[in-house]
Amino acid sequence: MATGDAFKVSSLKGKVALITGASSGIGAGTSVLFAKLGALLALNGRDVENLNKVAKECTDCGADEPLLVPGDLTDEEIVKKTVEKTIAHFGRLDVLVNSAGILAMGSIETTDLAQYDKVMNVNVRSIFHLTQLCVPHLIKTKGSIVNVSSVNGQRSFPGVLAYCMSKAAIDQFTRCIALELASKQVRVNSVCPGVIITDVHKRAGLNEEQYSQFLDKCKQTHALGRPGEVEEVAHSIAFLASDAASFITGVNLPIDGGRHAMCPR
Repeated sequence: MATGDAFKVSSLKGKVALITGASSGIGAGTSVLFAKLGALLALNGRDVENLNKVAKECTDCGADEPLLVPGDLTDEEIVKKTVEKTIAHFGRLDVLVNSAGILAMGSIETTDLAQYDKVMNVNVRSIFHLTQLCVPHLIKTKGSIVNVSSVNGQRSFPGVLAYCMSKAAIDQFTRCIALELASKQVRVNSVCPGVIITDVHKRAGLNEEQYSQFLDKCKQTHALGRPGEVEEVAHSIAFLASDAASFITGVNLPIDGGRHAMCPR
């Protein structure tokens, strides 16, 4: 083995990875890192313009041209086509990264059923459906799945009720299917980021001033005294997806600067 391969994350080279939510945030950062590691990419996202920008970042790293499979994964036909196109193009699937997700503000008093349904459909139902369709292909390659969850799945915060529920569901989904697929050597893990600097909070309705106050507060709410960067989550996703994590399954890994361990005092 060449010394360059001493770190097994390089096992992603030549692997086929389908990454959702790839047009922004953690999904976009993960796509670029996987490209640098030599993975062959199928990228899904709703914003085609952004998806093209991410694809260009990937090819600028010297990677092969990613296959773009844009579309809204709450549409069942689009989910089917996403998997079909990926398999038709590459002939196989080694890694699934479920990064598509939305954040919405609301409490038990203010969350209407439409918001609840939207959050659960995007954050849980679409991931359930896509994963279900990918599993037969992942069994063939003894592949791996990484779900992007949140510290909100493990810890309770007021004002983001449907979102917290959706991420708790993803953590349980991760553990259950890890056990179901273990005998077939398909590993399933989730990453649980704390506050990461992306557009997700502004999309949920925070204005510039509220967002900067929110990031400032992270100095207190995260033990390491700051919010995280997309790349810090991407590196953990790459690790869990690769042979470096060959004996890790059913794990919900906090990437949150210690936030999950904290308690008000």
